[in-house]
Amino acid sequence: MAKYRGPVCRLCRRAGVKLLLKGEKCYGPKCEIEKRNVPPGAHGEMRRKLSDYAVRLQEKQKARRTYGVMERQFKSYFSEATRHTGVTGEILLQLLERRLDNVIYRLGWAPSRKEARMLVTHRHFLLNSRPVNVPSILVTIGDVLAVKPVSRSKTGLKDHVEESQNRSIPTWLWKTPDGFEGKIMSIPARADIDTQVEEQLIVEYYSR
Repeated sequence: MAKYRGPVCRLCRRAGVKLLLKGEKCYGPKCEIEKRNVPPGAHGEMRRKLSDYAVRLQEKQKARRTYGVMERQFKSYFSEATRHTGVTGEILLQLLERRLDNVIYRLGWAPSRKEARMLVTHRHFLLNSRPVNVPSILVTIGDVLAVKPVSRSKTGLKDHVEESQNRSIPTWLWKTPDGFEGKIMSIPARADIDTQVEEQLIVEYYSR
């Protein structure tokens, strides 16, 4: 599968919002959005009015890059969302939120979704007491996640867990007091998802 290997700050500047692709750096003064919130390129300062198609395309790209999925995979999530009863755009975001790498990020066990994917592929976590290494697995209500006992002493993971103890987690997740185990309590509602996208524009993009 193809991967974007360029500077990720360009993606945030293109979207015009923080996509939180670099973890803690996105909250500090070195964030590119804080320094200059203009599109990349020689003519970035010259903002032009976007066409209706461009607005919808940009919103789709923003969501896709936020969750770190490629085009074909994102389209398959949309196709699955259309097969469910309910608001398609909201269901699409719920599917993306239920990805294992995103849940690891939401629980505070990784500073970014990219690092969460790396930690999952290195088999640092247990899903329902079984090792897992597939970041795209969709969790469901009642699933229990845990940092593997042998990984709890590793400096990087231990630091992430300790730092996350002072942060709030989404209401649809639960975490033990020691921070090393979590559980899926419910399917996230739209109000629980803080991703800055207008999902209806994504639905309109694929429905054109």
